Amino acid sequence: MSRKSAPLPAPAALACGLMEDGNRALFLCRKNNLGVETVELPCVLLFKGENQIARITDEFRRQTGIDAQAHEILFERHHNAGSRKRKRFIPVLVFKMTAKSTQAKPPPEFSGYKWLEKEGLAKQKRARNLLWL
Repeated sequence: MSRKSAPLPAPAALACGLMEDGNRALFLCRKNNLGVETVELPCVLLFKGENQIARITDEFRRQTGIDAQAHEILFERHHNAGSRKRKRFIPVLVFKMTAKSTQAKPPPEFSGYKWLEKEGLAKQKRARNLLWL
């Protein structure tokens, strides 16, 4: 007989780190099983009661290898954390990130990184957590 586990708590927000260099921004690249490459911002789901600055700083460091500092929220959007059938919109908080060194060293879960301008981003396939952009 199987037991159902307790449902996971719903996320309160999605925090993303945006590091800019001139008119370009840092995006991480990820390839799926079919070899299709998507771009995404370093981000983390936030739950109630978590320190959002500490979480995005730690996750940005883990995902990019860059020791960066989180500053103010640049802008806010909404993201569907649910499914297409059962939509559950949560806020997306995009934090300004700065660092002395911008040389990224992403972990093996990512295939690399790209510095993209707005025009270059329009030509790229975006990950699900970046569809709000």
